[in-house]
This record gives sequence, C-alpha cells and structure tokens, in this order.
Amino acid sequence: MPGALEEMLAYRAEAMLDACTRCGKCFEVCPITVPADLSGADPRETIAGVLDIVRNGQGPQASEKWANSCVLSGECLKACDYGVNPRFLLALARGSLARAKNTPDQRRRQGVEGFRIIARDVMALSRMQLSDAELSRLGQDPLAEIEETEPPEVVFYTGCNVLKTPHIALLALDILDAIGVTHRVMGGPTHCCGVGQMRAGDLDSSGRFGESTMDKLAKSKSGTVLAWCPTCNVQFNDFMLPAVERVRGARPFAMLPFLLFLRSNVDRLRPLLCAPLPMRIALHRHTGEPGVMEAAAEIVSCVPGIELVDLGQPSPGLMSNYLRALPAYKRELQLNELRAAEAANIDALVTVYHADHRELCAHERDWPFRIVNALEIVGESMGLRHDDSHKRLKLKQDVDAILADCAELSDHHGLDPAASRRAVEAMLNDQPLPLGSHRSSSPR
Repeated sequence: MPGALEEMLAYRAEAMLDACTRCGKCFEVCPITVPADLSGADPRETIAGVLDIVRNGQGPQASEKWANSCVLSGECLKACDYGVNPRFLLALARGSLARAKNTPDQRRRQGVEGFRIIARDVMALSRMQLSDAELSRLGQDPLAEIEETEPPEVVFYTGCNVLKTPHIALLALDILDAIGVTHRVMGGPTHCCGVGQMRAGDLDSSGRFGESTMDKLAKSKSGTVLAWCPTCNVQFNDFMLPAVERVRGARPFAMLPFLLFLRSNVDRLRPLLCAPLPMRIALHRHTGEPGVMEAAAEIVSCVPGIELVDLGQPSPGLMSNYLRALPAYKRELQLNELRAAEAANIDALVTVYHADHRELCAHERDWPFRIVNALEIVGESMGLRHDDSHKRLKLKQDVDAILADCAELSDHHGLDPAASRRAVEAMLNDQPLPLGSHRSSSPR
C-alpha cells in the first residue's frame, strides 16, 4: 500500500484536527501525565501542541513528551465527546516527530533493523522450544500446503512475539479445537503488522508490510481474524484496515481480540471446565484494549474453585512493554503489584498478554506464588497442558545453561549459534524489574 497509508492517515488526521475542540479532557484523564512529569502542563495547550506536531512535526516540549510517553491506555478514547481518537493523534505525532528527526533513509534503516531483531529473536526462541509439528501448527512451516475445502470460521493471527512464549498460543488453539471452532493459523515475522516501521516514521514500508499481511489473512475468506497480540489489533484496526477500506471500498475482514471471541463463546467453553482448581488468583491487568481484562476475568472465574482477587493496582497501558519510555515507573508498578500479591496471599499471579508474561514469569523464583498465563488456568481445568518452556529457561538465568538445554532442538532446526546467543541474551535482558528486588525497599 505504498502511499495509501500516508494518504489515509492525512485524511483522518484532517477530520480529527477539525473536530478537536482543544478542551484538554484527553490529557486530564491520561494516567501517564504524573509519571511523565507533566502534571503541571496545561491540558488545553498540550493537546493543541500535539495537533501542531501532527501538522508540521514541531510543538511545545510538553506535547512532544506526552506523545512519546503514550502507553495506549485508551482512557483518552472514553473522555472525548467529539468523536476524536486522541490515541490515534498521539501516534501520528510520534510518527511526525520521527520523520522530522530523521531522513527517509534513516527511518527505513531503523525500521529494517528493528524488524530484523524481532525476526531473529522470534525465530531462535521459538525453534529452541518447539518441534517441527508444533511449529507447523503455529503456522511457522513455510512449505506447508493449506488445504481448505471450505473457509474456517476464523483465522487465528498470532502476531510475532507470542511465539517466544509458544505455550500460550498452543493453548489458544487447543481451546478453539475443544469448543469446535474451525481455524487457520497465521503469524510470525512473515506476517508483520508494520508497527515497527510506523514507529520509525517509515509509513511507506509500514503500508507495504501491513497490506501484504492483510492479503494473506484475507485468503481464507473466513471474514473473522482473531488477534492474540493487542499491538497487532490496534495497528490493524486503527491504521491498516481503515486505509484498505478507503482505497478498496471495504475491509477484507473484521479483527477482534481472541479473549473477546472466547467470552462470546463462553457457553460452549463452560461445560468443558471440568477439573476444579482451588486457587486464589489475581490478574495482571492492562486495560488499553476495551473489554479484554473483563473478558479474562469472566473466563477464569468460570473455572470451578477459582477465587479471583482484585489487588487494587493501577493498570495503565496496552501491555507492560508500552511503559518503556517510563522505566522507573514500570519497575515501581511491577514491584508494588508483586508485594500486593504476596500480601493478598494468592496462589498465582495470572498474566493475560505474552509481553507481560515474559517480563514477570521469572519473578516466580523469588515470591510465594506462581506466575502463569490465563490460558494455563483454563487449559488445566479442561485437561489441556503445554510446558511453559520460556519460564523454565528464563529461570536458569544463565545464557550457556539455556543454550545447552536447547542444544538438541537448536541443532535439529539448524539455528545459527551466534543468533541464538543474542536471542537468549535479549530474553534475559527482558527483565525491567531485576530479580530479587523484593529484598530492597524500592525498585532498582
């Protein structure tokens, strides 16, 4: 979609720029203004500055800081009374700042380098954990032929990074099988949503990646795509699908979060939750995707024996990794939640998204509760299980020990040793709050 994405963004931006009254309500409800040291900024002036950035790539310092600190909490969407999507405008502002800062060649190189790192880590870590059959089931066999006598009910779109924690995606597929939903699986770096290129300000490459993936997803003609990754869901629903609709006149499919789909089929799921699990659990929450945390809570609460505890902790952002611009705040949030979980005497802290699971799972070593994914709770009650090999490996906290553990699969898949080492190093570095932080009075 060379040029079409930029054209669509400009078209939507103009409509929103005209509709925005600069009332500042979006800024007032944003949960990041205090952690980003913006509490003294004027709401009206700050949103007006964001609009200036969207127009010409420059604006007041407070507006630039707000745009770059956005964690996609979605609170701004609820506050606007005029049909404006402030989250969309903040994304455009970030892109505009990136384009003003770098030449087109620099933006393209940044986008390419970011994509290569993700592809390297996803390929290495997934193949260090999975057999050929499991990789094929997750859509990672490029030579596999798809035979469809009729369209499946849904396409399950993994995105890229959930393949680093493949037990989550495998459990999702097991659950779809169990409730009788036919599906086709697509994902991985060959089905990139284009978000990395957009973040770098390279709209042309982002459009190409996104359009290519949309065409692949649309081939099944099911009309419904279930997204596991909230990043992919936002990228397609906020940017790519509206661009296609403007160019082609219609969207090729509807995309919705997996857990919302599962909640809509809870009557098919509930009879399969047979094994009681007498556990006190708490959800690690991020509320950027409307309804997803509520869906997760409803689904795990259907499991016999589960007692769901509210830890009363803040839940800003789309996922934990969206707090990257505020690292000290993220460490504080995670430490406070772990302490609250210990005080509540829970049996398990339950993640919903894969990025949160990667960042939190190794803390199981230091705290008196398990850290598991919501689908593990559901799967265990259904008699479904996949080993959380990502957590098992990360708990080793030693690159050489992890590589030795995975040597057989690495050799079988012909992985490059240097690339595997870098991927494992990145996995261990994906630890915003250092292990053992409970021993100190504040996050380090």
